Amino acid sequence: MIHVMMMNDGTSGSSATTEGITVRAQPSFVPDQSSPAQGRWFFAYRIHISNDGDDVVQLLSRHWIITDANGRVEEVRGPGVVGEKPVLKPGESFEYTSFCPLPTPFGTMEGSYQMVARGGASFDVEIPRFELAPPMSGH
Repeated sequence: MIHVMMMNDGTSGSSATTEGITVRAQPSFVPDQSSPAQGRWFFAYRIHISNDGDDVVQLLSRHWIITDANGRVEEVRGPGVVGEKPVLKPGESFEYTSFCPLPTPFGTMEGSYQMVARGGASFDVEIPRFELAPPMSGH
């Protein structure tokens, strides 16, 4: 189940739990890296992964599905996150920030992390869908 949460700064984030692993996503617009006149909008997103389960797990790889406002879908797969394959003991968490450029001012990201438990069982953890959008102006 995906939960949408409002942050103190008025932006929204998403949260999902799969097999005791909770993933929270918090996107933000990066105006100084964006150039709307040239069709480039740049977003940062902070991911917080916490192990609320009873087993040690390791994040092995990621699969992102990025959809822009025109419906164009890009899939990104790769090992680990930000060059790491974090190991999380029960009660531990890992947080990182990454970036996503878009050719449109709006889009979404979602996907999964491929994890392995201490006993060798692998499973996918949902990355909840979150919206990429610049803040609404009052003009």
